[in-house]
Amino acid sequence: MSIDAATVRRVARLARIAVPEARLEPMAQELSGILDWIEQLNEVDTDGVAPMTSCVAASLPLRDDVVTDGEKRDAVLSNAPKSIGGFFVVPKVVE
Repeated sequence: MSIDAATVRRVARLARIAVPEARLEPMAQELSGILDWIEQLNEVDTDGVAPMTSCVAASLPLRDDVVTDGEKRDAVLSNAPKSIGGFFVVPKVVE
């Protein structure tokens, strides 16, 4: 697929990108090269190839989902400038 300077100008205007007139033709050639490369990728036979999320076949270790209260309330609240009744005290932001 070939892109010309007029197409680059139109796309730049739609994207609200300022492209100097001198850069239109070189950018058209760059974009044409990118689209040619994409067309080459479309020619690759990928039938029977499973999609990958990683290049390494690994699974994450899982732990039991156990509900706890964290048991660290006092340690967490020790960093707070002010706390009352086990809760952070913050300034009022809504009136």
